[in-house]
Amino acid sequence: MTLMALRTRTRDHWTPLEGELLGFRGMQRYGRRFARSGRGAWYHFAIEVVWQLLALTSRFRVRGARNIPESGGVVVASNHLSNADPTTLTAFCLGSGRVPRYLAKASLWNAPVIKSVMRSGKHIPVHRGAPTAAGAYRDAVAAVRAGECVAIFPEAGLSANPDGWPGKGKTGAARIALETGVPVVPVANWGTHELLPAGSWFPRFLPRPKIEFVAGEPVDLGDLRERELTRDVLEEATERIMAAVTELLAGIRGERPPV
Repeated sequence: MTLMALRTRTRDHWTPLEGELLGFRGMQRYGRRFARSGRGAWYHFAIEVVWQLLALTSRFRVRGARNIPESGGVVVASNHLSNADPTTLTAFCLGSGRVPRYLAKASLWNAPVIKSVMRSGKHIPVHRGAPTAAGAYRDAVAAVRAGECVAIFPEAGLSANPDGWPGKGKTGAARIALETGVPVVPVANWGTHELLPAGSWFPRFLPRPKIEFVAGEPVDLGDLRERELTRDVLEEATERIMAAVTELLAGIRGERPPV
């Protein structure tokens, strides 16, 4: 059966059948279905160039795309294995019909070429230290209230676990969701650490890495939304988010995380 015959209709465009391992042809078709509106010229250019490289050098398996709402503000929270994660998570979000905006270190806005991509993509600069860091939080809240998809790695760094399991998350994603009422969609990814291992400057294309993404249903924070945003409430919400991400990753890996 051909890839086209295996396709299924979802929302207003065709997407690959969930769980199918996409080779080069499948990756090309998947890329043609990316969300394009609102990307900005430089962000658009970077996406198209990098996606062609990924299509040549990796294989994707994606599941749960329907769990990312097609419109309206949303926070996407993912585990973090590799410096390649922003690139591959962007592809997953685009394939789900959304253009992700990231919180990223402010120094990127001073780097040649990269600064144009960051501005074009309407990403959010994070200046280290208070009160400047509060500006990034304020901008992220404004973005989701304006209907944007904001992607966050709650661990705020690569996983410190030697086996790649998610660690303790910071409370930013939970705080944004609780203040605005937007859903938090947990996402697990696996395989980017083989594409670009921690500490490596250059990707490894042989053997061709398999990168898997799965999005779960929005994390249930309903009982916390009407409560005061105390440290205990934010930590409880964050623990639920990280637990959901970890459970999704366990499903990808077919093994249980450490207690």
